[in-house]
Amino acid sequence: MAKPKILLIYTGGTIGMVKDFDTNTLRAFNFDNLLVRIPEIRQLDCDISTYSFEDPIDSSNMNPKYWLQIAEIIEENYETIDGFVVLHGSDTMSYTASALSFMLENLSKPVVFTGSQLPIGDLRTDAKENLITAIQVASLQENGEAQIKEVCLYFEYKLYRGNRTSKINAEHFEAFASLNYPELAVSGVHLKVFSSNLLEKNNSGMFFVHKGMSSEIAVLKLYPGITEAVVEAVLNTPNIRGVILETYGAGNAPTLKWFVDLLEAALIKGIHIVNVTQCSGGSVIMGHYETSVHLQEIGLISGGDITFEAAITKMMHLLSKKLSREEFKIKFETSIKGELTPSF
Repeated sequence: MAKPKILLIYTGGTIGMVKDFDTNTLRAFNFDNLLVRIPEIRQLDCDISTYSFEDPIDSSNMNPKYWLQIAEIIEENYETIDGFVVLHGSDTMSYTASALSFMLENLSKPVVFTGSQLPIGDLRTDAKENLITAIQVASLQENGEAQIKEVCLYFEYKLYRGNRTSKINAEHFEAFASLNYPELAVSGVHLKVFSSNLLEKNNSGMFFVHKGMSSEIAVLKLYPGITEAVVEAVLNTPNIRGVILETYGAGNAPTLKWFVDLLEAALIKGIHIVNVTQCSGGSVIMGHYETSVHLQEIGLISGGDITFEAAITKMMHLLSKKLSREEFKIKFETSIKGELTPSF
């Protein structure tokens, strides 16, 4: 059997940097010399090609324009490549992995995001292990087909569903967590894949890319003492079509009349409002407590156990469609790429 063909897509970030020990500064790594820097890759049973952004970007500058660029690189190489590894800065990696999960329709090949906390040339780098295992994950096949058929994220010995992750630590190697969904695989002495946790491939259509992502959204995070002026300013932001409302606990919020009136006024204007918990884990369950009944009654959308990153990108994705208010609500509350747990 032919070796799996893997495409490395370098967008920027620490994993693509090496230290210049003369100047003590970081500079971009030339991926054409990948086997020189990481000779262990020769032991992997796959053929690797590389693609680098012409101008690698810090992930703090990531936006929908670059998401589309990544998606189109995958689209252009989809027929000839068996698996994709996207090297990305860790700060916004969960946003990009979530966005790509919604943009890549009928995906039947692995798209594995990874990065590192330290550059490749650093003495204690995590870059080599993350990169080598991400490539190995992208190469996994069963009966001539990819074993993993979704967008995922590999970091520090664990493979997660991409749209279930959040970055939780800026210093530790274990930088990411998926608190509401179990790991897809764990790397130890052996690479153990948990097949029951993998997203099942929908065989109903051909692969294609959703290229529209609307940024006409705002975020309103509640805090004790939030004022009417602040809420009004966010909800009246010009040209917004959707709002992510970060509430307390299981989706709870103030019951003050002015607060409810402002939300209702925004809904009447056609703005979609999604209730997402501020908690790292757990779910919104509107109506469970008295302090969320009013949100349910006026018609807020429940984010269930979706992450903030997935909520943002799913809203961008759905706003690009011509959906009625009711259709938008149904779509958002339904898991379309494994981003939330059904029945919430």
